[in-house]
Amino acid sequence: MRRILVVEDNAALAEGLRLNLAHDGYDVRLEATGEKGLGAARSWEPDLMVLDLMLPGIEGIDVLRTLRDEGRDVPVLILSARGSEADRLRGFRHGADDYVVKPFSLPELLARVAAMLRRHGPPTPLQPAPGTWCFGEVRVDRATHEVTRAGEPVALRPKEFDLLVALLRREGRVATRAELLDEVWQYEADVVSRTVDVHILELRRKLEDDPANPVHLLTVRKTGYRLAS
Repeated sequence: MRRILVVEDNAALAEGLRLNLAHDGYDVRLEATGEKGLGAARSWEPDLMVLDLMLPGIEGIDVLRTLRDEGRDVPVLILSARGSEADRLRGFRHGADDYVVKPFSLPELLARVAAMLRRHGPPTPLQPAPGTWCFGEVRVDRATHEVTRAGEPVALRPKEFDLLVALLRREGRVATRAELLDEVWQYEADVVSRTVDVHILELRRKLEDDPANPVHLLTVRKTGYRLAS
């Protein structure tokens, strides 16, 4: 599970970020001061850091500068009410990887986090997709987009098919909601994490013998989904 450190002194905002990031399958730690955030970055070694600039004690920009001076390359997304060009350029000059101005769009923030982790972290190893996949009584032809169950055709909507393929390509490995949103929907403006859950339910209805007790399209608690053959 990828780890995200959020350093933000606004408790309500920090908790909102924690809930949404955790829902997307991340392990999230909150710190409210620059000093504690710096210590957590050193000891916890997160995969990504969301850093406010206006913090009690050590300011966010000094936290960032210190991390870079120590040779730590953790991706840092600055989250700040300071939105002038000079502020943004200052953040980038000191080593920020992205800069989001408050108030912000939550889906956009989640998309930026997923994109940063995809660029900076080890990619999910995916095997080249074969022409046809089979699991249970289901057969999926990627070239023709034909899906059959027990020999009978199954009508899937385009996004349902794309979601099914995204799971099949992982060959049983877990996919987080954030990864699926990024891969299937490219984080369209009106898409939220619940969209994945709704489409999984529809796939179960069409492909599982007992949708209430699935044996192929499985939920991985607090993380995402995987497909078991």
